[in-house]
Amino acid sequence: QLQFVESGGGLVQPGGSLRLSCAASGFTLDYYAIGWFRQAPGKEREGVSCISDSGGNTNYADSVKGRFTISRDNAKNTMYLQMNSLKPEDTAVYYCAVVLIGICSYEYDYWGQGTQVTVSS
Repeated sequence: QLQFVESGGGLVQPGGSLRLSCAASGFTLDYYAIGWFRQAPGKEREGVSCISDSGGNTNYADSVKGRFTISRDNAKNTMYLQMNSLKPEDTAVYYCAVVLIGICSYEYDYWGQGTQVTVSS
């Protein structure tokens, strides 16, 4: 049974950093693209970043370019989102997801449970 365990969320001051992790079990991520999404209260879910199966291609939302970095460790079956220079508008529940193809997509097949990120002074 596929499961994700997300971790790394929390409360941070503006300008601070967090690193989100998403570990998969019951499933091998090696051949699939993975992504991070977020949903703020009262807003629609938005794509934050994605990375291809090999890690050779990455995409970022304009709002996080230059501040967030997506990565993956296939040996650990884990994906990461390094978030630097955090802003209050980054406050949201962050979700990891996997799509059963090797390239980034608009539709994803499996989702993590979400982890809260709050940026506030």
